[in-house]
Amino acid sequence: MNEQIQGFLTFLEEEKKYADNTIAAYQNDLNQFIHYVTDDQEKVQAESWTEVGKSTITDYIGHLKNNGYSSSTVARKVAAIKSFFHFLVAESVIKEDPTYTLDSPKVKKRLPKAISPAEIDRILNAPAEENGPKAQRDMALLEMLYASGMRVTELVSLDTTDLDFATDTTGSVRVRGKRANKEREIPLTGHTLSILKNYIHGGREQLAHDPNENALFLNNRGQRLTRQGLWLIIKHYVEAVGISSEVTPHTLRHSFAAHKLSQGKSLQDIQKLLGHANISTTQVYAHINQDNEKK
Repeated sequence: MNEQIQGFLTFLEEEKKYADNTIAAYQNDLNQFIHYVTDDQEKVQAESWTEVGKSTITDYIGHLKNNGYSSSTVARKVAAIKSFFHFLVAESVIKEDPTYTLDSPKVKKRLPKAISPAEIDRILNAPAEENGPKAQRDMALLEMLYASGMRVTELVSLDTTDLDFATDTTGSVRVRGKRANKEREIPLTGHTLSILKNYIHGGREQLAHDPNENALFLNNRGQRLTRQGLWLIIKHYVEAVGISSEVTPHTLRHSFAAHKLSQGKSLQDIQKLLGHANISTTQVYAHINQDNEKK
């Protein structure tokens, strides 16, 4: 049974070209499911996927709900299971899909959270209160995250060669999107370029231990900064400036989009900057602005 899961994950990677994080999420969800259907404590003990029917899957959904999983998490896990069984049918591992008539849990859609321009300014300026190469790095990565609207994974994946300083006041950054073959170019302003140059020729040179390291943002060991490392940096400055509401790296992306829209940027322009495949994903930011205006 594990062999079929591994085959499905390989299919997602090689055929669907899904991002590593997406594949990891599928793997975690399916590993949890197979543990449920093969664990004698749950009294299922299936030995092959042909023994797993709709009733087993619905029992598993109830098991998740009873253990406190949110409706959005349950919906994601159900989606992973449905995709997996579609794959099993296509590969002739099973004849009928037990999830064919299975309804996914209804999820109440929540608007992405954006913070005010004043709160953004407080966070972006916070590293200036500290000294040293880490402060220069933090100022550059916070500025880049908000000025470009990049995803966290996109930011920490940047190399120095992805930057293009065309002139002293104009430049751009090449961003690799969720899929391996999806790239976009984001323009950078003179203010952002100045902060980046100060970091590259100052803080980064002090953080770098290996002259061959290409990663743009480095940790204390001179290695590529991780997603978790970036999250901790943002958490540190949010607490330092006294913002009580929850702020994650994605909050800066949401704020970038909402603020650009309120400044008159078109949804199509914001769609390109964010790297959304469908403009319907971008339209949610119009609802954020409408909600803020009502408030």
